[in-house]
Amino acid sequence: MKFGLKSLLAGAAVAAALMCSSAIANAADIRIVAVTHGQANDPFWSVVKNGVSAAAKDMGASVDYRAPETFDMVSMGQLIDAAVNQKPDGIIVSIPDASALGPSIKKAVAAGIPVISVNSGSDVSKGLGALLHVGQDEYTAGKAAGAKLHELGGKEGLCVNQEVGNVSLDLRCKGFADGFGGKVTVLPVSNDPADVRAKVKAALSSNTGVDTVMALGAGTAGEPSLAAVGDVGMTGKINVATFDLSADFLKAVADDKAAFAIDQQQFLQGYLPVVFLANYAKYGLIPGGNVPSGPNLITKEKAAQVVDLSAKGIR
Repeated sequence: MKFGLKSLLAGAAVAAALMCSSAIANAADIRIVAVTHGQANDPFWSVVKNGVSAAAKDMGASVDYRAPETFDMVSMGQLIDAAVNQKPDGIIVSIPDASALGPSIKKAVAAGIPVISVNSGSDVSKGLGALLHVGQDEYTAGKAAGAKLHELGGKEGLCVNQEVGNVSLDLRCKGFADGFGGKVTVLPVSNDPADVRAKVKAALSSNTGVDTVMALGAGTAGEPSLAAVGDVGMTGKINVATFDLSADFLKAVADDKAAFAIDQQQFLQGYLPVVFLANYAKYGLIPGGNVPSGPNLITKEKAAQVVDLSAKGIR
């Protein structure tokens, strides 16, 4: 009888160990692919990627992060198609151009692969078959920024756009113009900070009536725009604001050299979709609608609080 009990307990222990190892294996077997339009030289997207990596570690999932080297919708579509062929448990995708990327996203949905969109594409995500979207409403965020800059006395502004044709960035400029109420000129630039600085400086030098600069990315456009304002001797006289955060731009806000930054909490745009897809694969659980990650205006009063986190790649 004792022998039978020992055998039973030993068998139970083995079964428990096998079940535990099986659960761990199941978690490790979850494969997710993230495909975004974020370019390697853009600090914003490094924070998104940090969020993806943190969630992969926390959930015990395997996540492959991919992006084209430049803002190239053909290459991005090919990356999505390649992900579909690998049949992962989920795909995370940004949608800066629904016309170009829609067929690839629909192909993923048709293959039975759960899709969550992030950052850009909130207006088209559901129509393409995505489960939900994690991000901010870009037009609303732009309008709030424009209204604040108008309140600060702005009458003529520049909207510095480093990705003209990216629907989300175009919506930021449109929202800014509508909320600002004054004259707004869209200034197309590249993702090269030196190019941004030179073009903003030229625009300010040729039109001394500009009193406001709205940049659409802190590291790529916000910091170079601040430098350009300094180049023309107008630091503190021209209000400069930016979408997204960087440690240096936040320091400028804290020092009264910039007006504010708009935080869309992009770490969550990387982190939450991985958590959602992992839980969907394991338990069939998913939020019932889109998840707004922003906007939040970071003014002088708040800037010092988030400088360290920005430097660490979290905000």
